[in-house]
Amino acid sequence: MIGSHDRGFWNIQELHEESLLAKKTFIAQPSDVFICSYPKTGTTWLKALAFAIVTRKNFDESSSPLLTTLPHDCVPYLEKDLKQIEENHKTHFPLVSTHLPHTALPRSIVSSNCKIVYIYRNIKDVIVSYYHYLRKYFNARVEDAPFEEAFNEFYQGISWCGPYWDHILGYWQASHDDGSNILFLKYEDMKQDTASNVKRLAEFIGHPFSKEEENAGVIENVIKLCSFDNLSNLEVNKSGYHRPDGPHAVENRLFFRKAKDGDWREYFTDEMIKKNR
Repeated sequence: MIGSHDRGFWNIQELHEESLLAKKTFIAQPSDVFICSYPKTGTTWLKALAFAIVTRKNFDESSSPLLTTLPHDCVPYLEKDLKQIEENHKTHFPLVSTHLPHTALPRSIVSSNCKIVYIYRNIKDVIVSYYHYLRKYFNARVEDAPFEEAFNEFYQGISWCGPYWDHILGYWQASHDDGSNILFLKYEDMKQDTASNVKRLAEFIGHPFSKEEENAGVIENVIKLCSFDNLSNLEVNKSGYHRPDGPHAVENRLFFRKAKDGDWREYFTDEMIKKNR
């Protein structure tokens, strides 16, 4: 699955050509909002929240496309959906997502000064979530894909998008160079105080909630719509497929596992914990 190396990170073979094409040809708009992340750090949730925020004038919680469409199909990937992004530019839909490290982003994203929202998460939970996703993707038995092996590879940086800390550091350094256009969100903080972070997100991407909306409970409605319990129990996310017509269709349910902090404690040995201090 991991096939091509570029600027210090590994890319999935199926995405390599499109990633290179995006780097060469994509022209970002100043109004674009990029949702950037390392895989399994809360991307699905953040995409849903951002989509619900941006489209709330057109859809309420009872008519949102999120009720019938996987969040990853609502917000296009830079690595996969260049044509869709171009079409979205015509309708002024601003959201784009990517797992690319900052060093691999098309230059226009940096030069256009468009906004970037970066989400990160406890590395231990990232490793566990990443392990389960790939195991289910390849339909591998636990005995054929032991967690210890996955841990060691991840710890060595042998994973999609390269070493986790390097990925975070690239965006962190960029935020210090010009932090006005990069918002960092910590998954655990979002879980603990979702309302405040949703409000921060809305303000940053240029779609703040009005006092009237706050009083009417719109923020709470967005949170409920995008909650793990709601999204994971929708029929589309229990039985549908992400990119069903492509060569590597993914069951939507694989994007919804536990959304739980601290799940790593059920998998990490004392030695693993020491390595991650």
